[in-house]
Amino acid sequence: MALKPTIYKFKLSVSDLNHDYFDTLNLTVALHPSETKERMMVRVLVFCLHAYQDNQHLMSFTKGLSAIDEPDIWLRGLDDQLHLWIDVGEPSFERIKKSCRLSKQTYVYSFNSKSNAWWKQSQVQFGSLPVNVFSFNWPEIQELSHLLTRTLDLSITLSGESAFVAAPDSQVEVNWQALQLNED
Repeated sequence: MALKPTIYKFKLSVSDLNHDYFDTLNLTVALHPSETKERMMVRVLVFCLHAYQDNQHLMSFTKGLSAIDEPDIWLRGLDDQLHLWIDVGEPSFERIKKSCRLSKQTYVYSFNSKSNAWWKQSQVQFGSLPVNVFSFNWPEIQELSHLLTRTLDLSITLSGESAFVAAPDSQVEVNWQALQLNED
């Protein structure tokens, strides 16, 4: 018998000062049995980082780890064209090369203790692709995952390259850095 995902419900008050975007998002997120809580929380945070681009509310989580040909998050237009491909983790060059052909924009968010080694190995290859690559601070992502409960109300303020995440009884600041930016 296969293990089933654990379902989490989020109510997120997002204040994106970088893009003058303010909204409340209600998300239902499945934690795949082989996924860590840290990875799931990065997916939620990245969803908030790109929410300003989703003016028709079409951005969605995909089947993620269960579907190897899909990103973690995508934004498809009403014409089913892929506008945004977002991967979380340390994807292979071939995977991102394919995503750049399929999508108008591609983003990668690395987040764990292996990020620096992965980027040192991948940087030259990724340099030839029109992809945006970012890295989160691993200890801060671990702190973020400690906020997790099955239903969670969070206030997320995005400013510069940091997110201030406030839960009813605690808060965390999560920072990231751009490793590669696509200038197109």
